Parts: sequence; structure tokens; C-alpha cells
Amino acid sequence: VAGLGNYGLWGTRHSVGMEVLDQLARQLAVAESWRVDKRCCADVALATAHGLELVLLKPRRFMNLNGLSVASAAEIYSLGPEDIYLVHDDLDKALGKVAIKLGGSARGHNGVQSCISALHSSEMTRLRIGIGRP
Repeated sequence: VAGLGNYGLWGTRHSVGMEVLDQLARQLAVAESWRVDKRCCADVALATAHGLELVLLKPRRFMNLNGLSVASAAEIYSLGPEDIYLVHDDLDKALGKVAIKLGGSARGHNGVQSCISALHSSEMTRLRIGIGRP
């Protein structure tokens, strides 16, 4: 589960994917286990939920390069694009609205496009968090 955003720009709507991962880590009781993984240039926490092993990932790159971290982590943890969930902001959804989507185009989202390019696939599941237009 990769939370897309601009690392270090906390509290901005564009980095809502990373904030969702922070909340998920708290709910899964692994919030204290985030560690820097230099192999994929990301913060990583491992968790288990409903019998599934999860890799929580917050890339330590700007949004348009998030895919490099996601692809590196996929290789390290032997994951295919179909195993990856991207959590990201969506300007076209009203603030707070959530939608889930399997595959498809990036729809102008630079972080998603970076992931599609780095993984050579658009088969990732996306959890789109509405941030509305300013």
C-alpha cells in the first residue's frame, strides 16, 4: 500500500496519500515501526491485517518520482502491479469523498503516472481521496 505525495510537505492536500497511510499504521498498531529503507528511498512499515501481510510505503521523493520508490519496493518484496494499492489525492472528487478504482489511466496525476511508467503497468488498484479544487 503506497501513499503518494510530496515527502516532507505534511498537511497539504496533495500529500493526503501519506497521511492516510499514517492513519492506517496507527489503526494496525505499527505506527512506531516506520523505518527508512534506502533500497527503495521510502519509509516502510510492515503490518498484518485480516491474515494479509502488508507493506506500507511512503516514498521519500517528490510526487512525480514516487513510482521509482514503488517499483523498487515491488521488486524487493516480490510484488506485481496487481498486488499494489496506490493511495492518492484526486482534484476531481469533492473534499473527503473516496473512490476505489482498478487500473486505468493516470488521469493527469503525476504520482500515478510515475508509478505506471516505473512498473510498466496500470494494473494497480487506486484509492482516490477527494481534495476538491482550490
